[in-house]
Amino acid sequence: MLWEILLVAILPYSIGYKSYNIGGLFEGGEGIESAFGISAMAVNKNRHIDLNLSMKYMQVYQINVDDDLWDVHSKVCELVQEGVVGIFGPQRKQSVHHVHSMCDAMGIPHIATTLNTDDSLKTINIYPHSKALSMIYYNLVVEYKWKTYTILYENDDSLIMMKPLLERWNATGYTVTIRRLIGPNYRNMLRAVKLSGEENIILDCSIEILTSVLEQSLQVGLLTEKFNLIITSLDLQTINYEPFQYSGMNITVLRLIDPNSTVVKNIIKNDFNGFGNVNMLTVNQALMFDAVQLFAHAFKEMDDIVKYIPPLPCDGTEVWEHGETLINYIRTVNLPDGMHGLTGLVKFDTAGYRSEFQLDILNLGEDGLTKIGVWNNTEPIKWISKPVVYQPQEQLSMQNITFRVLISLSRPYAWLKDSLTMRLGNDRFEGYAIDIIQELSNKLGFNYTFIVQEDKNYGVYNNTTGWNGMIGKIISNEADLAITDLTITEQREKDVDFTLPFMSFGISILFRKASKAEGSLMSFLSPLDNQVWLCLIAAYIFVSLELFIIGRICPGEWVNPYPCIDEPTELKNQLQFKNCLWFTLGALMQQGSEIAPAGISTRLLSGCWFFFCLIMVSTYTANLASSLTFEVPVLPFHNLVELANQNKIKYGAKKAGSTLAFFQGSNDSTYRQIYETMKNDAINCLLPSNEAGKEKVLREDFAFFMESSTVEYEIERNCNLTVIDRPFTEKGYGIAMRKNAPYRHDLSSAILELQETGILAQMKQHWWRQRNGGGSCEQVESGQPEELNLKNVGGVYLVLCIGVIISFLWTLTEMLLRIRVTSHEYNVPFKEQLMEELKYVFKFNSTTKPVRRKIASSRKSGISTTDCISIATSNTVCEESV
Repeated sequence: MLWEILLVAILPYSIGYKSYNIGGLFEGGEGIESAFGISAMAVNKNRHIDLNLSMKYMQVYQINVDDDLWDVHSKVCELVQEGVVGIFGPQRKQSVHHVHSMCDAMGIPHIATTLNTDDSLKTINIYPHSKALSMIYYNLVVEYKWKTYTILYENDDSLIMMKPLLERWNATGYTVTIRRLIGPNYRNMLRAVKLSGEENIILDCSIEILTSVLEQSLQVGLLTEKFNLIITSLDLQTINYEPFQYSGMNITVLRLIDPNSTVVKNIIKNDFNGFGNVNMLTVNQALMFDAVQLFAHAFKEMDDIVKYIPPLPCDGTEVWEHGETLINYIRTVNLPDGMHGLTGLVKFDTAGYRSEFQLDILNLGEDGLTKIGVWNNTEPIKWISKPVVYQPQEQLSMQNITFRVLISLSRPYAWLKDSLTMRLGNDRFEGYAIDIIQELSNKLGFNYTFIVQEDKNYGVYNNTTGWNGMIGKIISNEADLAITDLTITEQREKDVDFTLPFMSFGISILFRKASKAEGSLMSFLSPLDNQVWLCLIAAYIFVSLELFIIGRICPGEWVNPYPCIDEPTELKNQLQFKNCLWFTLGALMQQGSEIAPAGISTRLLSGCWFFFCLIMVSTYTANLASSLTFEVPVLPFHNLVELANQNKIKYGAKKAGSTLAFFQGSNDSTYRQIYETMKNDAINCLLPSNEAGKEKVLREDFAFFMESSTVEYEIERNCNLTVIDRPFTEKGYGIAMRKNAPYRHDLSSAILELQETGILAQMKQHWWRQRNGGGSCEQVESGQPEELNLKNVGGVYLVLCIGVIISFLWTLTEMLLRIRVTSHEYNVPFKEQLMEELKYVFKFNSTTKPVRRKIASSRKSGISTTDCISIATSNTVCEESV
C-alpha cells in the first residue's frame, strides 16, 4: 500500500519532467526556423547515445512574429506560459532588445544569433562579436598596404563595424572616403566612386542587397582589373557569383562556414539529410543550429538541479530561480571536439562575447572562390598564397607644371596687398590661401598663376545650366585649381575632386556682443543673499532683545544716577530696549554709540556681537566691491535650440551657400525648422554675402549662421561681435580640381605634411590673430573695470532719502502729539502752543527753550515762573518743595 502511495506521488513529476521546452521566434524567409527544428531533432536523436546530452526530450515551440513589438511581447508571453527554459531569436535588432529585456526580467536564458554592435545588450549571442570582426577588415587593409580607400556602407551598424578603418585616417593621415548605399538604384553613387579615381573599395552590406550592388557596379564599369574590393558579407557563397568572377577585379571575400571541414560534412550528412549543397547554408542558419546544440549540452548540467519548470506569468514578478545558473553553463560548457559546430569553434570570453573563431579569406576569380588565407583574433593572417594586390600607376610628376589657380578676394584667404607701388602678377595678392599655394609649390615644384573670381560666387548647381561660379570654371577647364573658403560638399564632389581638407570647421552663430545688464536700484543688496539679509535682521533684533534682558538681570548695569549722592534711593539702568536697539545698530554700522555696557555678561555679549559685525561687514564690503563693478552680459538666447524656438531675434545665412544647403538637406527637426523659417522670409534672412550678414548683425537684432573659421576671424577684429554656443556639424575647406586629376594625391599628401609639421597652424595664427587688427579685442577685454554710475549705487541714496523722510515725519508727529498734550494740560489753545514751538524751532541762534509750568505748582514750591524758566535754562535740576 505504501509503495502505491509513493508511486502516485512521484509519478506526475517523473512523467511531467521527461521533456523540457524551448521556444524560437522567427520572422520567416531565411530558413532559420528550419535550422532550429533540424537542430532540435538532432538533439533528440542523439540524446541516448551522446553522454554530453540530457536524456530528456527537447520539445520545441516555433512562433512567427512580425515587426510589431506588441506582437513580439505577446508571443514571448505565450512561450513563458508553456514553461520554456530558453528562447531563441528573433533576428531584427529592435525585437532582440525587447525580447532580451523580458527574458532578463524573468530569469530565462535568451540566445541571439544576429550581429550585435551594442555592448550594453548582455544577451548570449553566438554571432561573432562586432569588434572582433572589425579587426579582420583592418588587418586586410594593412596587409594590402592601402593608403586610401572608400567604404560603401548600408546602415549605422555597418559604420560601427568600420570604426578601426575610420580611425586609421586620424592615426596615419590616410585618405578615407565613406559613402552610404541608398537604393534600390545605386548607379549614380557607384559611378561617382569610379570617377573619383579611388582604386580600393570596402563593401559592407547585407546579403539581401549584395547581388543588386554587384550587378549595378558591373553595369557602370566599376568591376574592372583597375579596382580592389573587400566584401564583408559572410554569405557571398550563397548567391550566384558567376557573373562577377570574370570581371578581372581583385575581390576578397570572407567565410565563416568551411565546407571542407570534417565536422561540417558530418553534420550536413547526418542531421540535414544531405541538404544538397553546403554552400547554400547561410551563416544565420548555421548559427541557429549551433545555438540549439550549445543549449542542449549546457542543459545536461542542470539534470540534477532542476526538478520542476513552472510557467511564469508575463505580468508578474516571478523569476526562474535556475535561469542564471543555466546562463553561466551556456557560457562555459565544452562540447565534444572542442565544441566545434557548423561555424567552427564556439567559445565565449569573460565578457560573454564569442571569441576565438576563425574566418577563411577567399579570392573570387575565374576559378570561383579560392581560399588564400585564414584569420583568427589571436594570430596574424596566415596566407596560403600571396594575396593579389593591385599596384596603382605611378603618379604624374608635377615638376614645372603651371596651374591656373582660381581665388576669391575674401579676407583672410586672399586679397590685394596694400602698397604704394604698382604690383603685378601673383605679387598683388596675400592671405592664408595664397600662402598655402606657395608652400605646396615649394614642396611639389609646380608653378601657378592666380585668377580672381570677381563675383565671389563659389558655385551653385542649376538643373538646366549646370554649375556656375568657381566650380563651373573648374569643370569647363577655365582653371585648374580653386582655393578659398570653399566647402567640400557631397553635391560638389560629384563633379569635381577635392584634396584633403586644409582646414576643418563647423557652423557658428554670429551675433552682436551682449549688452551688459543695467545696474539695479538695489545693487547694494546683491552681495548678500536674501536669506542672509533676513537672518541678519533676525540676529539684530534677537541680540538687542537679549542685551535688554541680560541688562535687566545683570547687577552691574544698575548704577547710581547721581554720583554726588552716596546712598541713592534708586538705581538707574541705561539698557532700555530702545537703547539696546541703538547700541547694536551702531555696532553693525561700525559707528558705535554713547552707551557702554558695564557688566561682564553684557560686555561678553557685546564682544560676540562686535565680532559678528566685523565679519559680516568685511564680507559685505568685499563682495560689494566686486558685485557693483561686475555686470553679467545679457543674451537673448544661448544656443541653437533657443534661437530656433523664439520669435524676437531673426536669423539667416548666405544665400545659395553651403551653410544654407546644410540646413536644407538635414533630417534633424531643429535644422529643418530653421531652414523653413529662413526660406519663408528669404528677403530678410538670406543675404548675398558673409559681409552683408555681418553688417546686418551689427545694425539689428539679427543672428547669422557662418563658418566657424570666418566667425573667429571677424570677432578677433570687431569687438562688438561674438559667437554663440559651440560650432555644430563638421566640414572642411579643400582645393577643388577637375575629376580624376592625376595630381590630387600629391596635393593631398603635401597638405597632410603641412598639417603634421604645424605649418598650417602657424599660418592660421598669423593671418587670424596677428595681421590686420587681429587680437585687438583681447586688449580691450583685459582693461580696467568700468566706473560705477548712479544706477549702481542709486539704492543707497534711496535708503538715505527714505530714512530722512521717515525721521522728519516721525519727529513732526512727535512734536504735534507733544503740543497736543501740552495744550490740553495747560489749557492753552493748540494753535498758540504750535506757534510758540515753531518760534523756537526756527530761532536757529538759540539752543535753549523755556519750559511751561503750572502757576499753582510754582507758588506751592515757592519758586516763580520766571525762576523756573531760568532754572530750566541753566541745566540744573528743579525740584518741588514738599
